[in-house]
Amino acid sequence: MTHLLFFIVLVLVITFYSFFVSSYHWLSKPLLGDDDGRIYVCSHSNFFAFESNGTIAWNLHLDYKCYLGSTPVRGGHGKVYLVADNRILVIKYGSIGASEPEAHVFFGPRPGEPAEAEIIGLSVSASGSTVYINVKNRGLFAYHSHGHLLWSVGPLLYQFGYRQGCRKNITDCYFASVPVLDQCEASIYISNTEGELYCLSIRSRYFRWIQDFSSLDKNFTVTPGNNGHLYVTIPAKALVLALDVFSGNVLWQRSIGPLSKVDSAPIVDSNGWISIGSVDGFLYSFSPNGILKKFSRMNAENSMIQVGPFLDCSGFAVYTSQIEMEGKVSHTIGEYTLVSAIRPKGALFTMLVPATGSIYWSESYPGHVSTLFSSSDLSHFVMNEEVLLAFLAASKIGTPLQCRTLGQKLASSCSQERTKLVSIYTGNERAIVLFLLFESALLLVLIGLVRFCCTFWAKEKLKDEGLGSFLDKRCSLRLRKKALDRTITELEQKAGEETVDNEVFEKLDDIVRERECIERKLSTTYSLGRDDRTGSQPKPMLPVHHMGKTKSYSFQDAKQKKVTMLRMLSDTSPSESSIEGERETCMHEDTDSSPEVKAKTLIVDFDTSSCD
Repeated sequence: MTHLLFFIVLVLVITFYSFFVSSYHWLSKPLLGDDDGRIYVCSHSNFFAFESNGTIAWNLHLDYKCYLGSTPVRGGHGKVYLVADNRILVIKYGSIGASEPEAHVFFGPRPGEPAEAEIIGLSVSASGSTVYINVKNRGLFAYHSHGHLLWSVGPLLYQFGYRQGCRKNITDCYFASVPVLDQCEASIYISNTEGELYCLSIRSRYFRWIQDFSSLDKNFTVTPGNNGHLYVTIPAKALVLALDVFSGNVLWQRSIGPLSKVDSAPIVDSNGWISIGSVDGFLYSFSPNGILKKFSRMNAENSMIQVGPFLDCSGFAVYTSQIEMEGKVSHTIGEYTLVSAIRPKGALFTMLVPATGSIYWSESYPGHVSTLFSSSDLSHFVMNEEVLLAFLAASKIGTPLQCRTLGQKLASSCSQERTKLVSIYTGNERAIVLFLLFESALLLVLIGLVRFCCTFWAKEKLKDEGLGSFLDKRCSLRLRKKALDRTITELEQKAGEETVDNEVFEKLDDIVRERECIERKLSTTYSLGRDDRTGSQPKPMLPVHHMGKTKSYSFQDAKQKKVTMLRMLSDTSPSESSIEGERETCMHEDTDSSPEVKAKTLIVDFDTSSCD
């Protein structure tokens, strides 16, 4: 009889609970629209777009039941993505009032087909051009917004013969978290079931770095700072770690109060401060350098913060809620703290700036806050703290700060990263300059040694290839050139001191040409040794230039006077030849002669004909 009564009571409780659930509509985690100020939520098989005052702007019936534990994701250009029945739905609503919203399946089986794979989460790039989807036991997929697959990768990757990822367990290892994007660094962060955190580029399937946090816990959440920092929250240990996005190294680690949920994650404002609420009644805020500030507007012994704060439209302030309980008891067991509380009495909603500690607005519940949305469409839905905080942030209650777009917020946060780049060289700049000069001198010495070794090796190599005869020939050419130089010098002195006949000039002409041929051979023939360049400057004697029957010579005599001899042979008739005869003109011009005399000097061109 007792068992029968217990069964009847259990059936009545289940029936009443089913009726209560069917009578009220539960809302999913809200998405705040930055551009239009609306809030997007899902309830069972319906998708709603609310105005900031609680009025329904439009709603769309879906053919699938959405997952209330996931937040819709902004897709840009009038698109929202959400998870429903292990499918990714894309909802296109366009501009306000421009067209009716519509939904279709972006990823997963089509209508009527069973869904076999479980979708863990998704994220979308800031431009909305790429969608990243994590499918359980299959990997991470990157799709273009038009539906084209760009790349995919699993938690285990073999690169250059080495295994990356899943170091401790291969069989049961898979990506277990929602992919998170760093919009400034164009990076993706995702963790696996073994406590490893991956960093990937949004454009490739290769890992930038992998950090193992399994020594702390295998379950953690990841929050991008978009300022050169990445924040890892470990709820079981109540720890917050700041990582460097380039290397994955831990910059600092801080302890916080116990958290209410295993998926608790902080938010990062435009000042770079990270804030998270704890069930010990405090809001913990850390600066980018790890400086802690704790905020509590009521007695922390009988209060708790169960949900994370929300950013206001400016990005600098946060909205938070603190719940007052009738009783609260804390138990510490080893590294873990357990908090038990009963019957909430009221709540206090506050808007503050963590960086300065300034409080702009604060209201109690019940009170004025409880009547803000009582007459709106929200009265037909179950309201919790998270949904109420989202509507308070969207309605811009109590904020004197100017609202900014998502692009403006990212620009200000990304600029914080550029100012903190570490210089490669630190210390004494003078010592660094001296060291660089020493390196340059050492490099020049090494270049000289290498050149010497190459020359020596080439000479050794040519010893068996007729190097002796080659050098003998060059030596004979140099000796012949010196002999010709002496002969030319003698003839020049003779021509400058006395009158000579035509045969001397012809001989001088031939000698000059022969010397030029030898000089060309010596200058164009490859030599491994050093040629004797002494006296290699050209002689002042110019070659003979033929102008019909005319010959001319130009040289300097021993007194450093420029001498030009012009000898013209007449081509007239014999009678004329007997009258005119031979003309021979000798003009001496000193280096200090007047311009009139210099003008009479004959300038001669030389035709570089070939020589045997």
